[in-house]
Amino acid sequence: MPDMEILSQMIKDTALVQQQNEYGKPLVKLCEPQAPDSSATIRNLPADTVVIKVDAFCSPDNVFNGGNGECKRADYVIISAEKKCIIYIEMKRTKDGWNQIVKQLLGAQCFIKYCQEVGKAFWGENDFLKGYKSRFISIGHTSIAKKKTRIDKNADRHDTPQRAMKVNWPNYLQFNQIAGLGA
Repeated sequence: MPDMEILSQMIKDTALVQQQNEYGKPLVKLCEPQAPDSSATIRNLPADTVVIKVDAFCSPDNVFNGGNGECKRADYVIISAEKKCIIYIEMKRTKDGWNQIVKQLLGAQCFIKYCQEVGKAFWGENDFLKGYKSRFISIGHTSIAKKKTRIDKNADRHDTPQRAMKVNWPNYLQFNQIAGLGA
């Protein structure tokens, strides 16, 4: 069974962000859950893209102590089987400490690893979400009047939470740009 079909069966509609169209091209508008006036739009999405609001997944603080950040989660995950890419996104209205952002991105990665194991165990698909590139993005200054988009940190290699791409004033973002696939 294709990965995107498994995800559509696994993840509730309430935890998904619906794509929109602008001039016939797909896009997704991401809003920071705690600040509705804080948003970023990602354009030119692949046709098979699934966007998950990771914050919809209940915090595991009833099980974990949380002393090392293990209860944190980033805001969104974007998955495309066509591009074999998983993008983890943490949004900040202004900015936050880098260590906190890294922990949130790590938490979202753990959520996807949990989904992988669920796909293997309950759908019997041992290759579910296997071989995908991971990309980590921190988007800041999302509520400030739009300036020119600025990519400050690790634009070339953002394949771990510690080396996340740092984007400020997300005026115009494209999927291939944040996925590291060229513009």
